[in-house]
Amino acid sequence: MPLVSIVALCHNHAPFLETALNSILAQTYANLEVILVDDASTDGSPAVLQRYAAAHPHWQLLLLPENVGNCQAFNQGFRRSKGEFVIDFATDDVLLPERISKQVRQFEQVGSRCGMVYSDAELIDEAGRHVRYHFRPDAQGQLQPRPASGLVFADVLARYFISTPTMTMRRETLEELGGYDETLAYEDFDFWVRASRNWEFHLLPEVTTQKRLHPQSMSRKGYRPHDPYLASTIQVCRKALALCRTGAERAALATRVRWELRQAVRHRNRPEALSLYQLLRELDAVRPLDWLLQLTC
Repeated sequence: MPLVSIVALCHNHAPFLETALNSILAQTYANLEVILVDDASTDGSPAVLQRYAAAHPHWQLLLLPENVGNCQAFNQGFRRSKGEFVIDFATDDVLLPERISKQVRQFEQVGSRCGMVYSDAELIDEAGRHVRYHFRPDAQGQLQPRPASGLVFADVLARYFISTPTMTMRRETLEELGGYDETLAYEDFDFWVRASRNWEFHLLPEVTTQKRLHPQSMSRKGYRPHDPYLASTIQVCRKALALCRTGAERAALATRVRWELRQAVRHRNRPEALSLYQLLRELDAVRPLDWLLQLTC
């Protein structure tokens, strides 16, 4: 039974923290390593984490003295971990009891070139009430966003389809990448791009995780004026451009860049919109509407 490391990241999650930590304790998978990382919370989170760490002495606790952001906080926990598989667990979310058992079984079934397994998620509100599922069938019964498995580099360039909280990553994959890129404001898109170049991703088509929606969650902060995440998205798109090997992959990246350009213009992120337009020019993928959009900036 391989060791699975849970790097539990907390920043001001006090209202949700006990539910999240209890979901770790409820796992049916026994061989777990738990590393609690508090990224300088200013609410009651540190006290809760200290209480759980005292009650479970095999859990490690790292209280960061200053807020360093998700990428650096995760890396500090990851470097302390030893598991063959690693979960980046935000402590406003919830792991369903069979989550780890099922995903480890999926890794065993699909083989050693699988760098990450992901699943469906139930989206819940602040009170834990059901909102919807990540994957929803359309009128033809096809799941949207359309999932993909195997070598999915072009897929992750073109569109969002992975529910980040459901990911379990192979340690070897993370080590090959040097962990998360600490120059970025967020981690998942960069991990998808860099890891999928040489590693397979596989879908476990079950709900394994509850993803909490609330005003402070990262998914609610994107594309606002002066969005701190958009500059990171552009940086990752430039990394992706360097990794593209085929015309189809460049076309997939152009699809992503064009979508990001429209969001930047819509939310009046002028410098970022101009950077994205320049990327389209480098991809030789400018369309008339793209040209008109950049004129509005």
